Amino acid sequence: MTSSRKNKTILIDKEAASALELLKDGLLSPVVSLMNEEQSRSVLETGLFNGKSFPFPFILAPSGKVNSQVLSSLKSGEEVTILFNNKPFATLIVDGVFHIDPSHRIKQIYGTDDISHPGVLATLKRIGSLAVCGEYTLVNKSTNTNKKAIDEAKKLIDAKHTTALVMGANPLHRAHEKLIRQTLENTDLLVIFLLKPYTESNLSYEIRAQALDFFINNFLTKNHVVVVPLENSYIFAGYNEIIIDAVVAKNYGCDKLTIGRNHAGLGMFYDCNSNKSIIDKVVGIDIEINVASEYVYCDKCTTLVSKNTCPHGQHHQISYHSNSILELLELGILPPTILMRKEIAAVILSQLHPNRFKNLEKLYYDILPTEGLLQEHTENDFYLELMKLYQTSSLT
Repeated sequence: MTSSRKNKTILIDKEAASALELLKDGLLSPVVSLMNEEQSRSVLETGLFNGKSFPFPFILAPSGKVNSQVLSSLKSGEEVTILFNNKPFATLIVDGVFHIDPSHRIKQIYGTDDISHPGVLATLKRIGSLAVCGEYTLVNKSTNTNKKAIDEAKKLIDAKHTTALVMGANPLHRAHEKLIRQTLENTDLLVIFLLKPYTESNLSYEIRAQALDFFINNFLTKNHVVVVPLENSYIFAGYNEIIIDAVVAKNYGCDKLTIGRNHAGLGMFYDCNSNKSIIDKVVGIDIEINVASEYVYCDKCTTLVSKNTCPHGQHHQISYHSNSILELLELGILPPTILMRKEIAAVILSQLHPNRFKNLEKLYYDILPTEGLLQEHTENDFYLELMKLYQTSSLT
């Protein structure tokens, strides 16, 4: 092999690096390598790879003038170094370089190339018109410990069925909790794939993971839930997201996948006198896909209910819109406990707005009931006690 110091180099971003790691971990099977031109054309035409659903070609086509010049110069058998964050990420032995239509690829991923669609413009900027294929080797490849964690959890409880649930929990609210509990009713082990998006319009992964862990450890039976981080790269975007979710879940050892009825990628359509969805187009992936109900709070039922079973209509129902609940938290407002468990709200607020109070101890003793003992309190404690005041009903 040629020394990497003399190799030509191409630059990739975090999303491309994440996708290349997924492939090497065996999580995108039946795809096990970068697709060549013939394979890409076949997938574009059929939506299948080796007889199994795969929604678009798995290719490496980084954008940029320098990348384009390097890709144009590559010859079959040549070794090229792939850089991420200006460090060697992988080496690739070139099998071929071929032209692609970035706009066509965007349509295949999102179902549209309209730049007003969220994600389309950002993805279009990072896709070039030349794709390279060939065998690649990751530099300093780390072991995927998540597979081992799932296998160990299965053995611990002798799980016969393992269900996957992909969620952002941005933030974790009551409807999420209901969905998790309902999914657990019909499986032995639940694997929650917690998304790690690349945008800043989200709570950090660490905050969301902490909130989810708190709920699991305090309000669910032990040893029946495993949380796995999942890099939410562009390959999970668009109306084909459910297919990729199913592929990854199956390769992690799950035999079921639960998705919400309001999932953006469900894509209902009418065909042959019946309602269909993207689920009906999944071929060859041996995993059962279930669509869960959409949950709301009904002020007549006075509890969280499925929209399928509640007879009282939208004017009695409170929906759980994550963006609006997140907006309250970002403004420093405690969401009502109907929307979010107070302990989780306290965890999130204390991290989103650290040290926001000039004199926390004085505020604590001035407005909250205490036993008169001088004790040190955290902002998390303060939010929890404040929520108790909001729930006092004698003066309302």
